[in-house]
Amino acid sequence: MDSTRGKELHAENALRMVAWEVTRRCNLACVHCRASAVREIPENEFSTRESLEFLDDLARWAQPVVILTGGEPLLRDDIFAIADHGTRLGLRMVIAPNGTLVTDDSAVRLRESGIKRVSISLDGSTPATHDRFRQVEGAFDGALRGIECLKRAGLDFQINTTITQDNLEEIPRILELALRLGAVAHHVFLLVPAGRGKEYADHSIDARQYEEVLHWLYDQRERVPIHLKATCAPHYYRILRQRAKSEGKRVTFETHGLDAVTRGCLGGRSFCFVSHVGDVQPCGYLETKAGNIRETPFHELWKNSELFRNLRNPELYSGKCGICEYRNVCGGCRARAYAATGDYLSEEPLCSYTPGSERRGGCDP
Repeated sequence: MDSTRGKELHAENALRMVAWEVTRRCNLACVHCRASAVREIPENEFSTRESLEFLDDLARWAQPVVILTGGEPLLRDDIFAIADHGTRLGLRMVIAPNGTLVTDDSAVRLRESGIKRVSISLDGSTPATHDRFRQVEGAFDGALRGIECLKRAGLDFQINTTITQDNLEEIPRILELALRLGAVAHHVFLLVPAGRGKEYADHSIDARQYEEVLHWLYDQRERVPIHLKATCAPHYYRILRQRAKSEGKRVTFETHGLDAVTRGCLGGRSFCFVSHVGDVQPCGYLETKAGNIRETPFHELWKNSELFRNLRNPELYSGKCGICEYRNVCGGCRARAYAATGDYLSEEPLCSYTPGSERRGGCDP
């Protein structure tokens, strides 16, 4: 592909972030694991050669942030070579380990390979809660040790937290812990029942709690000095506009930062997921694929797949989402809709909002 066509394709489709599952191997066994990670090296996992070629192809037509995730990405012996290759291609490389395998040496190697940020998950403010999620004793202390190694290496890190009934009351304390540790951001995820998480679905918070926690998150925006982000929680972008309107504010980049220029569900629109065997999905939680990059070039899947085309057209949404005045800024969680109904275009099952219940013009254009 020539560079002009590559730039045009990028401009049209705006692929801004790719989560790449470099392995499904993991040293933990998290109860909510999207990947249903395993201890052994998975069959048919991308080789080093395939991994580097994937980055070469990606860099020809887009310049997204590439999240190296898993499983546990640090279990790949070639992970530093992969990160370095992406960096040399001009891609912004970040990584999402669980923290327990981060050492002073590996932290320095991550920095030297061009990794810009590391995300570490903390699903509890104490070992008791976090280790119960991770199903390995010592996981909490291991994650904190890994964070200290990242700090000594001078690497920025963020904290990711998946909210369930089991840790809902601890969320303020987890945020306080993130602040004490020196995180640059705290990303809050709402559980989506995928992978091993399907067996954990009854631990999800309900629609009322969902609404309450997102209002709480909005309230923290001006109270803490780090970036807060709601992930797999598209309702937040409705709530942000509702709250701003009640405060007499217009939602702009100046008033609300990046939250003003993004939307809820980004799967298939500016974000996608690539599995350890090359399957391309809208996100890691929406378990339906556009194709496989071993069979079809990635840019063709991104531009032409029916799955992605459908997700980019809110006119196709059904149920409440199809008539909601906030559908262009929220969109509902397509993965949660799919898990509940088998239809990724159906309504978000954990939304308490009634479309049209506000006066006309409920959100800023």
